[in-house]
Amino acid sequence: MSVLIPSIDRHQMIEVDRLMIEEYGISLLQMMEHAGENLAKLVRWFARGVDQPKVTVLCGNGHNGGGGFVCTRFLLNWGYDVKVITVGEDSRRKVVPEQHLKTLHKMGVEITSNQGNDLLDILKGTDVIVDAIIGYGLSGKLSSQLQAIIATVNQLPDKQIISLDAPTGLDVSGELAGESIVADGTLTLALPKHGLLQAEHGQEVGSLFLADIGVPRKLYSDMGLEVGDLFADSPILQRTEQGDFKDFIL
Repeated sequence: MSVLIPSIDRHQMIEVDRLMIEEYGISLLQMMEHAGENLAKLVRWFARGVDQPKVTVLCGNGHNGGGGFVCTRFLLNWGYDVKVITVGEDSRRKVVPEQHLKTLHKMGVEITSNQGNDLLDILKGTDVIVDAIIGYGLSGKLSSQLQAIIATVNQLPDKQIISLDAPTGLDVSGELAGESIVADGTLTLALPKHGLLQAEHGQEVGSLFLADIGVPRKLYSDMGLEVGDLFADSPILQRTEQGDFKDFIL
């Protein structure tokens, strides 16, 4: 199946999240679970040609980081060698991502804070880097710490880099908040965001994928968006060169 799909902006995605929680009783915990599992499936696909691949997941303090924590849990259960690097101050981590992080601690996952560590040396020893730092919520300039992290990741062109929702540094409206992570693949959630479809950001986005997080069709209809049974045959779709999306068979 190949279909054209409407794109949305940040404010519409905020409304999708709000309606999911307040009107449909679908919690952030559930949404992160779907996002993280689909991200893990995509990471597994990108790593398919590597023998015993090593994965490093960069997790921010917000909901994007929560998806990274869930992805880590799935990859570990599938036998992958996974490390987690948290980005930002622990005290600022949101409640739901903290729940997923506590699960990883109980599993004995190797978790490192980026504060005071040599990130470049850590990343040199990995095969796949997962960017789960900031998703559609980015607005405004990046901190000097984030700019340094992005510059470090982009020094490693031999690594596979997968971003969740949007490459960190790329505002989903299409603005760059300085330098952006240059991803090999971006897994955006629910519906594609305007900025990810702009030709001038093709290098940062890489191959664009779309993942199901369980948004009800009626929710979209109530927002005036005509969306069909997008994920009837696959939980992940891939954007084609023609600009539509097709089933992505893992």
